[in-house]
Amino acid sequence: MMMMLMVTWRASSAGPVRASNVERCQGCPSLFRNLLGNIRELLKSEDLRFGITSSSVVVSSKSNTLLACTPTPTQNTNCLIQRNSSFSETECMRNIMRDLDHYAAAIRSYLKAPIRSSEREEKLLSPTVEMIQDLRKCCSQSEEEDSSSQDSVASLWGSNSFSNRQKMWKMMRGFYTRAITINRAVGYIASGEHRK
Repeated sequence: MMMMLMVTWRASSAGPVRASNVERCQGCPSLFRNLLGNIRELLKSEDLRFGITSSSVVVSSKSNTLLACTPTPTQNTNCLIQRNSSFSETECMRNIMRDLDHYAAAIRSYLKAPIRSSEREEKLLSPTVEMIQDLRKCCSQSEEEDSSSQDSVASLWGSNSFSNRQKMWKMMRGFYTRAITINRAVGYIASGEHRK
């Protein structure tokens, strides 16, 4: 009986249901999955990792995506996880877009820096920037990029093409890790769990 009351209360206390950006664009979750697959394929490319033996990862974005996109914990039979604030879909998506802006700006500036094979690397990396722009159009509340992203990547690249490629390789490995987190967050938002 008590469980029935709790379920009834939960259903009756819900506010108006608003469609999120992720839900308005039906293809949004699949666009994020495609971006993840694209980055995975980039990391297999010989053009990007030519001569690089390091396997370290650099997550260079300054956004708070991990914290902002962590779901509000629920009570589990084994433990209760506590968090000081509730999940904010808007804040999560804002941080995701900051991440995407940062990586798009970094890739664009990399392609203008001294690199090993500009034609090959441009052909390899430009589709990633285009995917990010498509995600911005479909899944963001604003199509405008965060201008601070341009400033933060201005001094990222030097005059040595090997050093630049090595930094890009590490950054793309970090982007891959971040893209996994982003896909999980978008899946959580698309599921509607945060509104229950």
